[in-house]
Amino acid sequence: MSASRGTQRSDPATERLSGWIEPVVTGAGYDLEELVVTPAGRRSVVRVVVDCDTGVTLDDIAEVSRAVSEVLDSNDDGMGRTPYVLEVTSPGVDRPLTEPRHWRRNDGRMVQVAAGPAGSTEQLTGRITGVDDAGVTLAVEAKGKPGAKKRAPQPRLVPWAELGAGRVQVEFARHDAADDSHDDDLTEDVDDDIAQDDAAELDDLDEPADDDGGEK
Repeated sequence: MSASRGTQRSDPATERLSGWIEPVVTGAGYDLEELVVTPAGRRSVVRVVVDCDTGVTLDDIAEVSRAVSEVLDSNDDGMGRTPYVLEVTSPGVDRPLTEPRHWRRNDGRMVQVAAGPAGSTEQLTGRITGVDDAGVTLAVEAKGKPGAKKRAPQPRLVPWAELGAGRVQVEFARHDAADDSHDDDLTEDVDDDIAQDDAAELDDLDEPADDDGGEK
Protein backbone atom coordinates (compact mmCIF):
# COMPACT_ATOMS: atom_id res chain seq x y z
CA MET A 1 0.00 0.00 0.00
CA SER A 2 1.25 3.45 -0.86
CA ALA A 3 0.80 5.50 2.27
CA SER A 4 0.96 8.83 0.49
CA ARG A 5 1.00 8.83 -3.29
CA GLY A 6 -0.27 12.40 -3.39
CA THR A 7 2.90 13.78 -1.77
CA GLN A 8 5.22 11.00 -2.99
CA ARG A 9 6.53 10.49 0.55
CA SER A 10 5.41 8.85 3.75
CA ASP A 11 4.99 11.53 6.42
CA PRO A 12 4.21 10.87 10.11
CA ALA A 13 0.66 12.27 9.89
CA THR A 14 -0.25 9.94 7.02
CA GLU A 15 1.29 6.97 8.79
CA ARG A 16 -0.76 7.82 11.86
CA LEU A 17 -3.96 8.02 9.80
CA SER A 18 -3.13 4.69 8.18
CA GLY A 19 -2.77 3.14 11.62
CA TRP A 20 -6.35 4.19 12.43
CA ILE A 21 -8.00 3.61 9.07
CA GLU A 22 -6.51 0.28 7.99
CA PRO A 23 -7.89 -1.75 10.95
CA VAL A 24 -11.36 -0.28 10.32
CA VAL A 25 -11.26 -1.13 6.60
CA THR A 26 -9.85 -4.62 7.24
CA GLY A 27 -12.40 -5.26 9.97
CA ALA A 28 -15.20 -4.47 7.51
CA GLY A 29 -13.85 -7.12 5.12
CA TYR A 30 -11.95 -4.96 2.64
CA ASP A 31 -8.33 -4.27 1.71
CA LEU A 32 -6.89 -0.78 2.06
CA GLU A 33 -5.21 -0.41 -1.32
CA GLU A 34 -4.12 3.18 -0.95
CA LEU A 35 -4.30 6.14 1.41
CA VAL A 36 -3.50 9.55 -0.02
CA VAL A 37 -3.54 12.84 1.88
CA THR A 38 -3.39 15.87 -0.39
CA PRO A 39 -3.41 19.54 0.75
CA ALA A 40 -6.20 21.54 -0.92
CA GLY A 41 -6.12 25.15 0.24
CA ARG A 42 -7.15 25.32 3.88
CA ARG A 43 -8.37 21.75 3.77
CA SER A 44 -6.87 18.34 3.18
CA VAL A 45 -8.34 15.65 0.95
CA VAL A 46 -8.12 12.19 2.50
CA ARG A 47 -8.56 9.64 -0.30
CA VAL A 48 -9.13 6.04 0.77
CA VAL A 49 -9.05 3.31 -1.92
CA VAL A 50 -10.57 -0.04 -0.91
CA ASP A 51 -11.21 -3.32 -2.68
CA CYS A 52 -12.20 -6.96 -2.04
CA ASP A 53 -12.46 -10.26 -3.93
CA THR A 54 -16.17 -9.82 -4.71
CA GLY A 55 -15.81 -6.22 -5.86
CA VAL A 56 -17.00 -3.00 -4.25
CA THR A 57 -20.52 -1.60 -4.62
CA LEU A 58 -21.89 1.85 -3.80
CA ASP A 59 -23.38 0.43 -0.60
CA ASP A 60 -19.94 -0.89 0.35
CA ILE A 61 -18.42 2.54 -0.26
CA ALA A 62 -21.06 4.15 1.97
CA GLU A 63 -20.42 1.59 4.72
CA VAL A 64 -16.66 2.17 4.68
CA SER A 65 -17.13 5.95 4.52
CA ARG A 66 -19.22 5.94 7.69
CA ALA A 67 -16.71 3.73 9.52
CA VAL A 68 -13.71 5.82 8.46
CA SER A 69 -15.51 9.09 9.30
CA GLU A 70 -16.21 7.82 12.81
CA VAL A 71 -12.60 6.88 13.47
CA LEU A 72 -11.34 10.20 12.08
CA ASP A 73 -13.86 12.18 14.13
CA SER A 74 -12.83 10.33 17.28
CA ASN A 75 -9.18 11.18 16.56
CA ASP A 76 -9.58 14.65 15.05
CA ASP A 77 -6.26 15.76 16.50
CA GLY A 78 -4.56 13.45 14.00
CA MET A 79 -5.17 16.01 11.27
CA GLY A 80 -3.98 18.82 13.52
CA ARG A 81 -7.64 19.90 13.66
CA THR A 82 -7.34 20.86 9.99
CA PRO A 83 -10.63 20.57 8.05
CA TYR A 84 -10.60 17.66 5.64
CA VAL A 85 -12.68 16.10 2.89
CA LEU A 86 -12.99 12.32 2.91
CA GLU A 87 -13.13 10.43 -0.38
CA VAL A 88 -13.67 6.66 -0.34
CA THR A 89 -13.46 4.89 -3.67
CA SER A 90 -12.58 1.62 -5.40
CA PRO A 91 -9.56 1.09 -7.67
CA GLY A 92 -9.98 2.27 -11.25
CA VAL A 93 -9.31 0.10 -14.28
CA ASP A 94 -6.03 1.95 -14.85
CA ARG A 95 -4.63 0.95 -11.46
CA PRO A 96 -1.49 -1.22 -11.89
CA LEU A 97 -1.65 -4.86 -10.82
CA THR A 98 1.16 -5.21 -8.28
CA GLU A 99 -0.10 -7.73 -5.71
CA PRO A 100 -1.27 -11.34 -6.15
CA ARG A 101 -4.78 -10.32 -5.09
CA HIS A 102 -4.87 -7.72 -7.88
CA TRP A 103 -4.16 -10.41 -10.48
CA ARG A 104 -6.65 -12.82 -8.90
CA ARG A 105 -9.41 -10.22 -8.94
CA ASN A 106 -8.84 -9.54 -12.64
CA ASP A 107 -8.92 -13.17 -13.75
CA GLY A 108 -10.23 -13.38 -17.31
CA ARG A 109 -9.20 -9.86 -18.29
CA MET A 110 -6.74 -8.81 -20.96
CA VAL A 111 -3.57 -7.27 -19.54
CA GLN A 112 -0.24 -5.89 -20.65
CA VAL A 113 2.84 -6.55 -18.55
CA ALA A 114 6.64 -6.58 -18.70
CA ALA A 115 7.78 -10.11 -17.89
CA GLY A 116 11.03 -12.02 -17.72
CA PRO A 117 14.33 -12.09 -15.80
CA ALA A 118 15.92 -8.79 -14.84
CA GLY A 119 17.69 -7.24 -17.81
CA SER A 120 15.82 -9.27 -20.42
CA THR A 121 12.15 -8.50 -19.95
CA GLU A 122 9.64 -8.45 -22.79
CA GLN A 123 6.27 -6.79 -23.14
CA LEU A 124 3.44 -9.31 -23.13
CA THR A 125 -0.24 -8.90 -23.95
CA GLY A 126 -2.50 -11.72 -22.84
CA ARG A 127 -5.59 -12.79 -20.94
CA ILE A 128 -5.28 -13.91 -17.33
CA THR A 129 -6.32 -17.57 -17.18
CA GLY A 130 -4.91 -18.61 -13.81
CA VAL A 131 -3.32 -17.26 -10.62
CA ASP A 132 -1.61 -19.47 -8.03
CA ASP A 133 1.45 -19.68 -5.81
CA ALA A 134 3.71 -20.28 -8.82
CA GLY A 135 2.69 -17.13 -10.65
CA VAL A 136 0.25 -15.92 -13.29
CA THR A 137 -0.77 -17.88 -16.38
CA LEU A 138 -1.51 -15.76 -19.43
CA ALA A 139 -3.02 -16.71 -22.76
CA VAL A 140 -0.44 -14.72 -24.72
CA GLU A 141 -1.25 -13.34 -28.13
CA ALA A 142 1.23 -14.70 -30.64
CA LYS A 143 3.20 -12.15 -32.63
CA GLY A 144 2.91 -12.57 -36.36
CA LYS A 145 3.72 -10.79 -39.59
CA PRO A 146 1.29 -8.15 -40.84
CA GLY A 147 -1.41 -9.78 -42.96
CA ALA A 148 -0.60 -13.28 -41.73
CA LYS A 149 -3.28 -15.55 -40.31
CA LYS A 150 -3.76 -14.86 -36.61
CA ARG A 151 -2.65 -17.74 -34.40
CA ALA A 152 -4.45 -18.86 -31.26
CA PRO A 153 -3.12 -17.44 -27.95
CA GLN A 154 -0.62 -19.70 -26.18
CA PRO A 155 -0.59 -20.32 -22.38
CA ARG A 156 2.46 -19.01 -20.56
CA LEU A 157 3.19 -19.20 -16.85
CA VAL A 158 5.06 -16.14 -15.59
CA PRO A 159 6.64 -16.64 -12.13
CA TRP A 160 6.01 -13.92 -9.57
CA ALA A 161 9.71 -13.03 -9.51
CA GLU A 162 9.60 -12.28 -13.26
CA LEU A 163 6.29 -10.43 -13.29
CA GLY A 164 6.15 -6.66 -13.50
CA ALA A 165 3.22 -4.34 -12.81
CA GLY A 166 0.33 -5.26 -15.09
CA ARG A 167 -2.14 -2.94 -16.76
CA VAL A 168 -5.68 -3.99 -17.60
CA GLN A 169 -6.54 -3.39 -21.26
CA VAL A 170 -9.97 -1.94 -21.96
CA GLU A 171 -11.91 -4.13 -24.39
CA PHE A 172 -14.68 -2.27 -26.17
CA ALA A 173 -16.22 -5.28 -27.94
CA ARG A 174 -16.29 -8.87 -26.72
CA HIS A 175 -18.80 -10.90 -28.74
CA ASP A 176 -19.93 -14.33 -27.57
CA ALA A 177 -22.53 -16.96 -28.38
CA ALA A 178 -24.71 -15.94 -25.44
CA ASP A 179 -25.23 -12.52 -27.03
CA ASP A 180 -26.28 -14.20 -30.31
CA SER A 181 -28.78 -16.39 -28.47
CA HIS A 182 -30.26 -13.38 -26.73
CA ASP A 183 -30.54 -11.48 -30.01
CA ASP A 184 -32.28 -14.46 -31.67
CA ASP A 185 -34.83 -14.66 -28.86
CA LEU A 186 -35.46 -10.94 -29.13
CA THR A 187 -35.97 -11.20 -32.89
CA GLU A 188 -38.43 -14.05 -32.45
CA ASP A 189 -40.42 -12.03 -29.91
CA VAL A 190 -40.60 -9.08 -32.28
CA ASP A 191 -41.70 -11.32 -35.15
CA ASP A 192 -44.44 -12.84 -32.98
CA ASP A 193 -45.70 -9.38 -32.01
CA ILE A 194 -45.85 -8.29 -35.64
CA ALA A 195 -47.73 -11.46 -36.63
CA GLN A 196 -50.28 -10.92 -33.86
CA ASP A 197 -50.80 -7.30 -34.88
CA ASP A 198 -51.36 -8.32 -38.53
CA ALA A 199 -53.90 -10.95 -37.48
CA ALA A 200 -55.81 -8.40 -35.40
CA GLU A 201 -55.94 -5.98 -38.34
CA LEU A 202 -57.34 -8.72 -40.62
CA ASP A 203 -60.07 -9.53 -38.05
CA ASP A 204 -61.09 -5.88 -38.00
CA LEU A 205 -61.43 -5.84 -41.79
CA ASP A 206 -63.62 -8.98 -41.77
CA GLU A 207 -66.12 -7.57 -39.25
CA PRO A 208 -69.23 -5.89 -40.89
CA ALA A 209 -69.45 -2.15 -40.45
CA ASP A 210 -72.42 -0.58 -38.59
CA ASP A 211 -75.05 0.84 -40.97
CA ASP A 212 -76.48 3.95 -39.32
CA GLY A 213 -77.93 5.26 -42.61
CA GLY A 214 -80.73 2.61 -43.01
CA GLU A 215 -84.49 3.27 -42.68
CA LYS A 216 -86.17 2.61 -39.33
